[in-house]
Amino acid sequence: MDRLRCLQIFTEVARCGSFVRAAMQLSLSRATITKHVAWLEVSMGAQLLKRTSKQVALTEAGARVLEAARDLLERYEAIEGEVRDVVHLPRGAIRVGTPPSFGAYHLMRLIAQFTHRYPDIEVTVVHDDGRSDLVAEALDLSIRIAPSLEDASYVAQSLLKAPQVVVASPAYLKAHGRPATAADLARHNCLVHIIKSGAGVWKFAGNPPQEVRVRGTVRSNLGDAIKQGALLGAGISLHPYYMVSEELQAGTLEALLPNCVPEELDINVVFSTRRNMPTRVRHLLEFLKEWSRHPPDWALPRATTWRARVTPP
Repeated sequence: MDRLRCLQIFTEVARCGSFVRAAMQLSLSRATITKHVAWLEVSMGAQLLKRTSKQVALTEAGARVLEAARDLLERYEAIEGEVRDVVHLPRGAIRVGTPPSFGAYHLMRLIAQFTHRYPDIEVTVVHDDGRSDLVAEALDLSIRIAPSLEDASYVAQSLLKAPQVVVASPAYLKAHGRPATAADLARHNCLVHIIKSGAGVWKFAGNPPQEVRVRGTVRSNLGDAIKQGALLGAGISLHPYYMVSEELQAGTLEALLPNCVPEELDINVVFSTRRNMPTRVRHLLEFLKEWSRHPPDWALPRATTWRARVTPP
């Protein structure tokens, strides 16, 4: 039995707290997972996991083995990465977290280019609304898009700015009129993203900055749901430009308030540590940094990308 593989499987079971979830994460059968852990326990001469009908917990011996196993696996990955660097063949699996809309419309395009360049690397892209624990979710990297990063425990690499824009459909504007100032938003039906604007406050740059408390009939933690509501004429919404650039060009949404600039968001890639970062992850990090040096249109300053598309009041 491959001892290293047994340690990898045992570590995943401990992380998931479940044989079933570990089997799903590793794309193995539960029987295979059980066999590897049982062999490891026999090899160690100690019970490593306490099994109940609902969960799996570490024994004292299991906790010691887990700590040593993590260090051993990290060192093995580092050695493997160094060797593969020599022959230019990075390979293995990477887990990347991302907000849903950015992941679907922008990150996947980058991942497709990256895996074309490195066909032996397998990338799993998962939902991360900015609150996931990178270690608990086994995320190598995660894209975080917010005005500022709340968790200082992670290492962050700034990629781009994400300008935002206030939008509404022509149907909504025809029925309810067009706000002339940011303050007018308080009298309109606004669609609120409960993660980005949980208190219903939209912020605008200026001297001094301006905050407007908005409310409306629809709230959601899904940016695409909010955008769809705006397209259906349900109200006014606030989005990063990368989410609505195509709709603005098509005229199905209109940019509002040409003299008010919403607060920009920062696009960062975060990771738990630089220590023993696998070569494949380092390649993806460098690939993202390379992409950010040539910003797409939606990341350019508002004056050069939106002015022609904003219909004056």
